[in-house]
Amino acid sequence: MKTILVSGSSSGIGFEICSQASDLGLNVIAISRNVEPLKGILNLKAFSVDVTNQEQIEKFVKKLISENIKIDILINNAGFLVKDRFRNTTYEIFKEIYDVNVFGLATLTRSVLPIINRDGQVINITSVGGLNASKKFPGLSAYASSKGAVITLTEVLAEEYKSRPRFNCLALGSVQTEMLKKAFPDYEAKIMPAEMAKQILDFALDESSLVNGEIIKLDKGNLE
Repeated sequence: MKTILVSGSSSGIGFEICSQASDLGLNVIAISRNVEPLKGILNLKAFSVDVTNQEQIEKFVKKLISENIKIDILINNAGFLVKDRFRNTTYEIFKEIYDVNVFGLATLTRSVLPIINRDGQVINITSVGGLNASKKFPGLSAYASSKGAVITLTEVLAEEYKSRPRFNCLALGSVQTEMLKKAFPDYEAKIMPAEMAKQILDFALDESSLVNGEIIKLDKGNLE
């Protein structure tokens, strides 16, 4: 039975990944600042962890080590978005977005790597807005650039670890989450969190695929 670790798991895509993974019989480890919504999901252990807090991450990983838990799949799903014109996007806003989307992702991955099985996989969730030559939108300078950084980081780690474990990146288009609604209140995405979560899990659990260092686009909408 595979063990999957999901960050940003209290709502939206992350919550759906945890719920569906549980239904599939996987052992699910979920981390989020707020774990209340996760109560009641079977085969799930929830830990209140802020990915921007290195001390909390280290304490969490020590707990897993003490219980002899090994990870098969790490899904770095935690994300943060602020939509505003570049001239209004202060250093503090840039830092807050990068702390979650880049630095937190890197810190969690580095800390968990020693307990990821060598034939396991790290999946970084990014946005098609971070891809080269993709359509860009005003107001997303910090968010889109942070997602571009995640893409490059994934490619470098895939080379550095040579498939032990594998590193891949899923670039999502717009999904009808609370985060999207807050940033674009008048926009309705063509895909709901449950459907996107299924696509992510299908990729994560595909035993026939041994891809490494791939950036795979999952997009059904116009807003990137």
